[in-house]
Amino acid sequence: MNKNLARLRRARKTRARIASQAKPRLCVFRSGKHIYAQVIDDTQGKVLAQASTLEGELRASKGRGADVAAAATIGQRVAAKALAVGVKEVAFDRSGYRYHGRVRALADAAREGGLSF
Repeated sequence: MNKNLARLRRARKTRARIASQAKPRLCVFRSGKHIYAQVIDDTQGKVLAQASTLEGELRASKGRGADVAAAATIGQRVAAKALAVGVKEVAFDRSGYRYHGRVRALADAAREGGLSF
């Protein structure tokens, strides 16, 4: 039980540190079937850009949303949408997921798309 409390405290501190930065954050959520990315401005409490494998044209073209190729596509799409609203620099919030696989593919594609973090 003590390990779980320590993890929870560490996660809260990390989230507070990321959210307190002046720049928007690129937040990633992954499930067993899909992956989601949002660019959030915490000072205003607004989502500036978002992309997921549940979007219509992407869902029709891709068979699965839970693979590295789909995550890379989402990274490119969220980067394009963020640049369209004028966001070039973000803080990467991986939501506690390890930086490998789909999360890494999304981050690399977002960097290639023009976001810097």
